[in-house]
Amino acid sequence: MAGESSFVQPAIPKLDGHYDHWSMLMENFLRSKEYWSLIEIGVPAVAEGVDPTEVQKKTIEDLRLKDLKAKNYLFQAIDRSILETILKKDTAKDIWDSLKQKYQGTARVKRAQLQALRKEFEVLHMRVDESVNGYFARTLTIANKMRVHGEQMGDVVVIEKILRSMTPKFDYVVCSIEESNDIDSLSIDELQSSLLVHEQRMCRHTEDEQALQVTNDGGRRGGRSSYRGRGRGRGRSGFDKSTVECYHCHRLGHFQ
Repeated sequence: MAGESSFVQPAIPKLDGHYDHWSMLMENFLRSKEYWSLIEIGVPAVAEGVDPTEVQKKTIEDLRLKDLKAKNYLFQAIDRSILETILKKDTAKDIWDSLKQKYQGTARVKRAQLQALRKEFEVLHMRVDESVNGYFARTLTIANKMRVHGEQMGDVVVIEKILRSMTPKFDYVVCSIEESNDIDSLSIDELQSSLLVHEQRMCRHTEDEQALQVTNDGGRRGGRSSYRGRGRGRGRSGFDKSTVECYHCHRLGHFQ
């Protein structure tokens, strides 16, 4: 009893729009039930004018019963909207051939689109003026499109792509992340958070340097202005030397 209760019937694959993947799963499912020959060959018909023997009649009846079971599995695998577009539903082979004709052309288009997306993903790199959030959004958009078109892509593939395609200013933090984290267990959100922190630090450092540069430039301009004022005053009539400090001995009343 324990052995019977632990046995789980395999689920019937549902046609979810990815025909190539579904047809592979469904073929394997029907083979496991020993119904695939009905999809490939169909139920043999008795030729006109030929009176089948009792053995032949029994064989054809058994095949028709199996075909009904195979049809039932196919009906459960597709939803009503798809079923209504199938014109001929006499046998399981009729249904399978109709689905193949309907969706294989669409599958070819999807494969071509997937190839283009793979190429775009491969050459993807962060632009010099691009933010971390902007690059993540661009990368994830392409990755999600690839998944929609049937690509089996885990998060680790996206993470590795981002780490090897950042701009050189992120080299230090990328090395740090690779050394201190198990990439297989790192999430995309965690990676984005780490890179954002580094980006914010770099922005603050740049702002501090700019502020210091402005302060230094202002001080130098102010010193030159003061010097020019003293120089101009020497040529004026009635100039009072008592307020002038000598640049050589630092005493008031004269200058050198």
